[in-house]
Amino acid sequence: MPSETSSGGPGESGPVAQPPAGSGLEPTLPVAAVARRLGIAPATLRTWDRRYGLGPTGHTTGRHRRYATADLARLELMRRALLKGAAPAEAADYALRVSADPTALVDLELPDPHAIPAQTRSGGPPRPPSPGPVDAAPRVRALARAVLAMDDPAVSTALSGALAEHGVIWVWDELVVPVLAAVGVGWTSPAATGTEVAHLLAECVLTEVVRATPPVRGEPRVLLCGAPGEPYALPLYVARAALAQRGVPVRMLGAALPVGALANAVRRTSPAAVAVWAQATAHAEPKALRAVPATRPRPRVLACGPGWAAAGLSPTVEHLPGVGDTVERVDALSSGAAHSPGE
Repeated sequence: MPSETSSGGPGESGPVAQPPAGSGLEPTLPVAAVARRLGIAPATLRTWDRRYGLGPTGHTTGRHRRYATADLARLELMRRALLKGAAPAEAADYALRVSADPTALVDLELPDPHAIPAQTRSGGPPRPPSPGPVDAAPRVRALARAVLAMDDPAVSTALSGALAEHGVIWVWDELVVPVLAAVGVGWTSPAATGTEVAHLLAECVLTEVVRATPPVRGEPRVLLCGAPGEPYALPLYVARAALAQRGVPVRMLGAALPVGALANAVRRTSPAAVAVWAQATAHAEPKALRAVPATRPRPRVLACGPGWAAAGLSPTVEHLPGVGDTVERVDALSSGAAHSPGE
């Protein structure tokens, strides 16, 4: 397998900036990597910075833009507000308000994009609104209110009801991720204010997702694990639950799997695919992917999670940035439709 070294050049398209060991600083991402992660153009990021002040907090004139975790959280809030139908200025104001005070998430009131008259979208004549996705805003407000109050029974009740009604992926994408982004804005260390709120939400999500995971018969053809040093395993449990609900068994090895243990597990189980999750760029180490042995049949290597966005992956490695993407690909590989011996 070719080496997964970073191929980015200098400047805004360069690799992740790794701070000196022991400095207490976190890695940052350049414009190109952030744009890939959000699914927007680099020029859009620069426009959001210039017009709305949503650029990297540490950026000064004459320096290339590099985005930290808090900056990414603000941008994710902006993107989700736009997807809900807000105008760019409204979405930016919302993202800035929530980043300054996560309790603003409770007061989220965004227009329903399916209720916007057609002439405001395309200039044509008005049309009756067509049925669309469920409006998540009321549930987001309810979950945010319970989380910020540290009312874990209410958090669990909100999650279990949404899971039963809409499924694991919808709950993750539409409820959990927006609330985590809001309460996580501005964290720079484990002692930062708000960490206890996110931990409470994560524990409640884990409990309810495990409860929603049905037993699955059959030999697992896919191995799920966290990248070495990656302690954030919650997306793996969400993916496993969604796959179990589809009847797809997987072998789950949890967070922060050492490189040697990953290689041993692949040799012992000969999976069709190996999915390695990295939430943070600091834990997206390509050496973990290179350590996957070429058993027969050779497993597909899936770099899952947003942390791999700037890792300079080999063409033989598939990057799946989200939980939903991971579930769809693993489902296909498990069925054998996208895997052939010797690949």
